[in-house]
Amino acid sequence: MNFDYANLTPVLPEIAVLTLASTVLLVDLYLKDHQKEVNHILTVIGLLVAIGITGVVGGGERTIVFDGSYVRDSMSDALKVLILIVSLFAFIYAKDYLRDRNMLVGEYYVLGLFAVLGMMIMVSAYSFLTLYLGLELLALCLYAMVAFDRDSPEGAEAAMKYFVLGALGSGMLLYGVSMIYGATGSLELGAVARSVAEQGMDSKVLVFGLVFLLIGVGFKFGAVPFHMWVPDVYQGAPNPVVLFLGSAPKLAAFALTVRIMVDGLGDLHIHWQGMLMILSVLSLAVGNVIAIAQSNIKRMLAYSTISHVGFIFLGLIGGSEGGYSAAMFYAIVYAFMAAGAFGVLVMLSRKGFEAEKLDDLKGLNDRDSWYAAMMALIMFSMAGVPPTVGFMAKLLVLEAVVSLGLWWLAVIAVFFSIIGAFYYLRIIKLMYFDKAQIEEPIVAGAGARVALSVNGLAVLFLGLFPMVLLSVCQAAFG
Repeated sequence: MNFDYANLTPVLPEIAVLTLASTVLLVDLYLKDHQKEVNHILTVIGLLVAIGITGVVGGGERTIVFDGSYVRDSMSDALKVLILIVSLFAFIYAKDYLRDRNMLVGEYYVLGLFAVLGMMIMVSAYSFLTLYLGLELLALCLYAMVAFDRDSPEGAEAAMKYFVLGALGSGMLLYGVSMIYGATGSLELGAVARSVAEQGMDSKVLVFGLVFLLIGVGFKFGAVPFHMWVPDVYQGAPNPVVLFLGSAPKLAAFALTVRIMVDGLGDLHIHWQGMLMILSVLSLAVGNVIAIAQSNIKRMLAYSTISHVGFIFLGLIGGSEGGYSAAMFYAIVYAFMAAGAFGVLVMLSRKGFEAEKLDDLKGLNDRDSWYAAMMALIMFSMAGVPPTVGFMAKLLVLEAVVSLGLWWLAVIAVFFSIIGAFYYLRIIKLMYFDKAQIEEPIVAGAGARVALSVNGLAVLFLGLFPMVLLSVCQAAFG
């Protein structure tokens, strides 16, 4: 493996994020308590630089380096930029929350940046070994971030559940990888694809490997019936961590699924299609129905996440460029919607108070009409109401499903989407038609207000002009 210019140029975005994380780690050693905001400034500037570097080295022909373990292509270019943007929003939203609770320390930013690095590695991984390294780097950082508030027993409990079940999911994934390696003799996805094309489903080891890989993917996405960790972790973790956990990692999970199922096991599509179909229907049903009964908004959004995963899987079922691009479009849109929804909760929280109950949103329009408007846009988008981008995301996925002749599956998805609209519209009702239980004004920094404005208006803009993002997704699979 040669570390020359040709090999290192495609990985410059990862090198930039690694350098940023190491810089924040070292600089934090010399900062006094009242200087900790320097970590935030460094992180924001560094992420902006990484976005620029990704744009510069991206484009052009597909490039595979490091002996077939790393790939740079249109999908990786787009997802890396979007992961960096969503992560930038997450850090901006979190600043005031962390400062009020004396948690504005370098460790938070270092863990977050290494998690971003893990996601970027997953996006460009072209071997099972590289995929697993990126996945574990992301997971280990998230375990620590969930338990970041040392004084919170709920956070410690959530982190323990996440760790145990995450380890189980990783074990399943590794077991599947070992079987694929035994059947094909390679960990590199291109070689695996060639071997699978020759063997088909004649190898029983390959069949079992496929099943365990799908179980691992289901765990990482939080799809039913592997969803048991999602609501507990969302409820127990600090709001900024839930914001980070519930947004950008979904893009990395999508990339993980595409690399394994499309790039590696694409010739077995007819066999994993049925399994994904079951996971999709179960996620849509369980996520939307159980979300109605939740009084904790973080748990409600957790079950909402599960239902959205069902829609992402619907796009992947098709096995076509149109279906894959629709699924990618949906994953990106969901990441932005989740960032905005949890961003509002972070901004509503204050020292000694966590905004996590539905009642905490009552009368938000009276307290701050702009925040209420942004939250309403995001909720309308999650419900799939035009002209927001959530409507277009659902429409594209349903179109991909109908094109396969699976009308019954599209009807099920629409049915459960109508059920899901209830709990999203309930939040809008609470914000605009109920009397506020909290009279205190909302105090948030200028950075967070700008981020929320951009986040909310982007949901509307992309709904009115969806081709801005859809063309990027279509190019990724064109």
